[in-house]
Amino acid sequence: MSKSIRKSHSAVFKLKVVLETYQANMTIAQIASHYKVHPTQIHQWKRKFKEEGPDLFSSKKDPKINELREEMDELYRQIGQLKVENDWLKKKSEVLAS
Repeated sequence: MSKSIRKSHSAVFKLKVVLETYQANMTIAQIASHYKVHPTQIHQWKRKFKEEGPDLFSSKKDPKINELREEMDELYRQIGQLKVENDWLKKKSEVLAS
């Protein structure tokens, strides 16, 4: 059985592919075939570009954004850990009750 290997693409590559979609010389399917990526992936990169693109040219960079993202990631990690512990305790309490 073969394992699927995820390929990570550089930001420059992603931008190149997204900009290619705006030139309208080829369809998404043709671009995907040319760059050997899945069309869905191109749509996701394009959506992200549309959402975050305006921030590229913003002169006001908020230095707290990275700090807030790191804090949010840590909180999500803690929530996940607490959920696992809670599920485990529920399972154990059901076993003891029966």
